[in-house]
Amino acid sequence: MNDVSVTFSYAFAGSPCGGLRTRVRSAEVTMRPSGALWVEAERALVVADLHLEKGSSYAARGQMLPPYDTRETLRRLEAETAALSPQVVVLLGDTFHDRRAEARLAEDDAARLRTLAVGRTLVWVIGNHDADGPKALPGEAADELDLCGLRFRHEPQAGAQPGEVAGHLHPAAKVRAPRGVIRRRCFVTDGERVILPAFGAYAGGLNIRDAAFAGLFVRPPLAGALGPQAVRAIGWRQLTDD
Repeated sequence: MNDVSVTFSYAFAGSPCGGLRTRVRSAEVTMRPSGALWVEAERALVVADLHLEKGSSYAARGQMLPPYDTRETLRRLEAETAALSPQVVVLLGDTFHDRRAEARLAEDDAARLRTLAVGRTLVWVIGNHDADGPKALPGEAADELDLCGLRFRHEPQAGAQPGEVAGHLHPAAKVRAPRGVIRRRCFVTDGERVILPAFGAYAGGLNIRDAAFAGLFVRPPLAGALGPQAVRAIGWRQLTDD
């Protein structure tokens, strides 16, 4: 049960990011503390499961959450694009929380998404929550996308899928530390594929020891747990169940 070998990068694109750099198949990628994946060879920034307008969806059903999740999620995404100046931004599915979420967007938030597409390619990979894709916003909708020898899709497919980059499962890592239990959103990879954490402010996390992850990895995977300033590599043996 060997952990995937990794190297650390404490500065990227001219600013300290605390990213964790590794390879997925032959492609070098950087797992960033924000939960975004950076593929430098293609200057591609990848984020999964933004679930925009989740707060307004819950409010419509009587669960009154503070209605600021879209604003905060877009603020973090704008910070990543400002830091990295990507040529491609890949939204890896479930960008909206439901099929009516785009219509509920505040105009200033819609304007921020339009600005995000200026001067770069914006790709909306279709997810199970937003199967119709965007209606009035710029960008290209796709079921899957191939870049740099990697295949980007929303939901990880069963069995061996070399080069797959997916979201959907909202992975989270749980470890026991001297000061108590710590649970964090995380990347999870065995070097053959990688599953991204949910980027959305209100998106939850599923423990990567859950049965939903069983059979997806050819060897015990590595968790890249998100911290405030750095991604921490956690080996499989260090992880614990919920």
